[in-house]
This record gives sequence, structure tokens and C-alpha cells, in this order.
Amino acid sequence: MILKKVYGFIPQLPSSDCSLLPHNHYWIASKYIVTPNGTISGAVEIKEGIIISVVAEENWHVNSWFTTVVNYGESVVMPGFIDVHAHLDDPGRSEWEGFPSGTKAAAAGGVTTLVDMPLNSAPSTVSEETLKLKVQAAEGRVYVDVGFWGGLVPENAENASSLERLLNAGVLGLKSFMVPSGINDFPMTTASHIKEALPTLARYKRPLLVHAEVLLDLDGKVELEDGVENARSYSTYLKTRPASMEEAAINQLITLSKDTRAGGSAEGAHLHIVHLSDARTSLNLIKEAKQRGDSLTVETCPHYLAFAAEDIPDGDTRFKCAPPIRDAANKDKLWDALLDGDIDMLSSDHSPSVPEMKLLDEGDFLKAWGGISSLQFVLPATWTHGRKYGVTFEQLASWWSEKPAKLAGLTTKGAIAVGNQADIVVWEPDMEFDLDNDYPVHIKHPSISAYMGSRLSGKVLATFVRGNLVYKEGNHASQACALPILHR
Repeated sequence: MILKKVYGFIPQLPSSDCSLLPHNHYWIASKYIVTPNGTISGAVEIKEGIIISVVAEENWHVNSWFTTVVNYGESVVMPGFIDVHAHLDDPGRSEWEGFPSGTKAAAAGGVTTLVDMPLNSAPSTVSEETLKLKVQAAEGRVYVDVGFWGGLVPENAENASSLERLLNAGVLGLKSFMVPSGINDFPMTTASHIKEALPTLARYKRPLLVHAEVLLDLDGKVELEDGVENARSYSTYLKTRPASMEEAAINQLITLSKDTRAGGSAEGAHLHIVHLSDARTSLNLIKEAKQRGDSLTVETCPHYLAFAAEDIPDGDTRFKCAPPIRDAANKDKLWDALLDGDIDMLSSDHSPSVPEMKLLDEGDFLKAWGGISSLQFVLPATWTHGRKYGVTFEQLASWWSEKPAKLAGLTTKGAIAVGNQADIVVWEPDMEFDLDNDYPVHIKHPSISAYMGSRLSGKVLATFVRGNLVYKEGNHASQACALPILHR
């Protein structure tokens, strides 16, 4: 292979506390480097954590005896994934996950930046004071960069000065629930609360992320024909979260999103719908709003693209989440929408708990805690299931890096480009592996993940954060030196 002749000898490199590659000036070389202008064979030059050049192979000349060159051959070099939807539960519920294990899992999965959700920690991040607690909990304990969403709740939605203090403190945007969240200090918001907050968000030009489901009158509770045993059937749970819940919420949101158009009363604000599950009417409403010029984006998650309701075994509450995983035909429609650009990006919605809350022994879908534990697996899960749809490296970079960076306002992340931070993942697309008890899993509670037991392709070999090699083939840097990110 020509690349080996060009790159020459690569020395054995010692490690330091923050990086497994303790050099502040080096090159990363590969036959497949994914850039905003396409995939090239060449090299990326990194100095003091910043990308200072990206060079095609035919234009690259370096004496590898005097310059550190890391040659990844035919492995893929991509911008690090940016996960804008993760619950790390720290501070206050670190027994669920916590910053150290969560960010180690992220690094092992090629995620170089994540934005932590404001709920499932204790207290929830709904004020300047509670944001300070979260930042303090993250300092010195994160292996990848971590930003923070603040919570929009009735108390601050109706108090512009309180909301301004939270935004001034550095959250990257806000998150609200249109249904009960299950967390006592994170109450749901109505459309009127969201309408109240949009002018403030417009002034700050930061997004509002919305869990778009609303409660409906379902003619009473689902009857359990066979008593408790029926609650072990996933179809029973699915009936309690019909697609009409998403549709009704999105109908309410698009009456507000029209104000975000150019010249509208909330121009500058942006609405982002998280974890879309319904690929039918709900998606059509979003498409129509975008076509009218509303400032609106939408994400879905790998578990909606990987699993189907028909295949979920009785009692396997690892698959419970909200909105729920729907049928196989809906899954195909989600893929079509993602490939067509109607769904803008992907996120993990990593939402773990302690195993006892998943009720794995009882298998009661109605009582078990909802949430898919997935942070380490999003790259191989997306790739494994996307290959049959013809997914490209460039599409992965768009869904997982470029567009999430834009949503979160991370202007120096999301692409392998000169001037950007050197956040990079190196992975092998054809390498298959089994997620079993012998595989090194870094999330705190592997047993609750719906991905355990899967065979996936696309193994992460190395992860760089701001130029530091924080993960390499099963090993992490000895210290957590990544940074909390605040909007300044």
C-alpha cells in the first residue's frame, strides 16, 4: 500500500497522564479521512490540540524520522461524534451512571463531546445555582468534553430574569418535557410555557429541545387481560404510548415554531424535537413546518433504527423507552427520512438507571424505568444497521458531528477542518465484535443495555479529544483531562 511507503517508520510512543500520545505536534494519516469536502487519502496535522492542516496524500511531504506520524492505514479517520442527548445523572444519581464511567464509555465509542441533559441528576439543572453544581461535578472527572443543557420548567418559563441568569451562566440551550418527566423537580411544560420562553431564547440565539409527547385520553388504562403477566408483553406498553401522543405534541409545537421564521416575533429562537419515534404523521408535520421556513430540527436515535417492536421478547424491559420503539415498517420509514434529510441528526438518548429499576426479573413493562443505555455503542449500531441502507462515512459525519455541533453552537467542533479542535475518532468499519460478557464495556451497568448480546461491526480503535489520545484499543488515559463546556 502506497501510504506505508510515504509514512515510513512509526516509533513506539510513551504515554502521559492526559494522553496516550504525549506529543503536542503530530500527524494522523489514513487512506480514509472524512472531511467537509469528502473523504481523502492523506494526513491531518495537529498542534497543541488544534488542526493546523489537512493534506491529500499527493501533496503531503514530511520526514517521518523527525516528525511524529501515527499511521492508521485503511482505518477511517472521522470527526469525533457529538452526542447532544445524554443523561449522565451526575451529581446526585451517580449510581445510575456518573461522569467518569459515562465519559469513558463515550470515549470508547468515538464520542468526543456530549451535552448532558438537565434531568436525572439531583438536583435538576434549572437555575444558575444548579448549573454550578453540575459543572463542579464534571471538573477533573470527564474523559470527553461535556456541555450542558438547562431545564425549561414552569417556574423559570414564567420568570424571564431567572431564565436569563441560567442562560448567562453558560448552558448551551434549554430542554423541556411536554409530558411528566418522572423526575419530581423537573415538571412538564405546556405550549404556553414554551411560548413565554421563546422571546428570551431568540435574544440569546440558543435552541429549545423538546420531548414532544402529550398525554391523551386513551379511554382509560390499558386492561391487563391476563393480569400481571400481560404487562410482560411489549405490545401492552406500546398501547400506552401511541404515535398520536407525538403527533399531538408536534401539532402544538408548530403553532409556536411559525414565530421563529424570518421576521417573526421569535426570530433567532430555534426548536429542536428530540428522539422522534413516529415516522408517519408526526414526521410529515415537521417536514411541512420546515418547508414553511420555521427554525426547526429533529433527531432520532439508533435504537429506533436498530430494533422493532415485533422482535422485543416478553419481559425484556431493557427495550423500554419513551417514546417507544415502534414496528419494523416505521423503522424503515425513519431510515428513509434520515437518508432524505428530513431527520437532521442522531443522538443516543443514553438514559441508564440502576438495574433494580429496570425490573429485569419481573419483566413488567408498565412499571419498569424507561431508557436505553447505549452511549458506547452508537457508532457501531448506526453503522451496522445503516450499511444495508447504503449509509456513507460522510452521512455519519453529518448526522453525528456536523449538525449536532451546529445545534449546540460548538463552532470549533464537528469537522476535520483547519482551525477546529482536534476531536477525532479512528475506527475499523469491517471489524465485527460480539457485545458479550468478555467485551470491555464502560457504561456503569452493562446488564441493562438492549445492545448486549448483539453482534456489531465498526470497532473504535482510537479517540482524540482536543488532540489528546484519550482512548486506544481498550485503554483510557490515566487522568480525565477533558473540559466542561460553557457558552461564553
